[in-house]
Amino acid sequence: MSTTLETIDTTLRDTTSHADHLQQTTAAVRVSFNWFGTRRSLSAEQKHQAADTFGAEHDTLSAAKKLIDTAHPVWKDITGVRRTIEQYWKSVSLPYPESAIRLIRQDRIFDFNCRMEELREELSDASERLNARYDELIGTARLRLGRLFNQLDYPQSLRGEFQVRWDYPSVEVPDYLRRLNPQLYREQCERIRSRFDEAVRLAEEAFITELSKLVSHLTDRLSGNEDGRPKVFRDSAVENLKQFFHRFRELNIHSSEDLDRLVDEARDLVQGVRPQQLRENEFLREHVATELTSVQTQLDRLMQDRPRRSIMR
Repeated sequence: MSTTLETIDTTLRDTTSHADHLQQTTAAVRVSFNWFGTRRSLSAEQKHQAADTFGAEHDTLSAAKKLIDTAHPVWKDITGVRRTIEQYWKSVSLPYPESAIRLIRQDRIFDFNCRMEELREELSDASERLNARYDELIGTARLRLGRLFNQLDYPQSLRGEFQVRWDYPSVEVPDYLRRLNPQLYREQCERIRSRFDEAVRLAEEAFITELSKLVSHLTDRLSGNEDGRPKVFRDSAVENLKQFFHRFRELNIHSSEDLDRLVDEARDLVQGVRPQQLRENEFLREHVATELTSVQTQLDRLMQDRPRRSIMR
């Protein structure tokens, strides 16, 4: 019994140590958007008309109209920039148990700012291209919406309708609280500490989940046949895995020895291996597939066995 308690105490100390390290070496970063909404709810009169068409009661119907053709290339262009921004933000940061906030290494803030400024310019350029075709989009909407079209749904210009902002909100307890109310200060410190403890868990979970998906996909592509021939796979099935290893090295806080070991095993399997080699060398293909299957099994077990930590909200 004493051995078990010692093991639990050691685990808790390790968890606290990793949470403290995360708290000391990272900063909170929040990314938000201003975005033109492409849908509007129908007016009460329009809902009544739609309900009458189907013989339904108007208060049981929910309906909206689509203001913009979101399949248009200029709209796809600007939403693509937004996806790039969101993917970049997530690729250089770790999750935090608070909506719209993630954790970035303090020594990466300058690089993050520079890249975000570049992406903000890309968003501005895409917004200008969209605005140049705005009249055309409205004309198309007028034809598609028919009597549902309402010019008042559209601003005169789309300038300023698409913006990205980022800031670094404080996730620390204000020091003045120590003087004003020491007891409340200690309680808030515990609450923040528990959030970073949860952030450690979320980081581990995110890494395990992502690695598991990448390993599973590549293993499936390397295993078995389709119509008597080896399955086709894209170079990205290998390259995405290698990109994960780079990101893991940059963001890993070494809170899980098991996860570190599995990442090392998977990296060793594909290190120096080119996709074309896997296509041409049947023995290499089968070897990598077999070993990755073993890694996948251990990842599944790791996800199932990981203890949930108590969280103070």
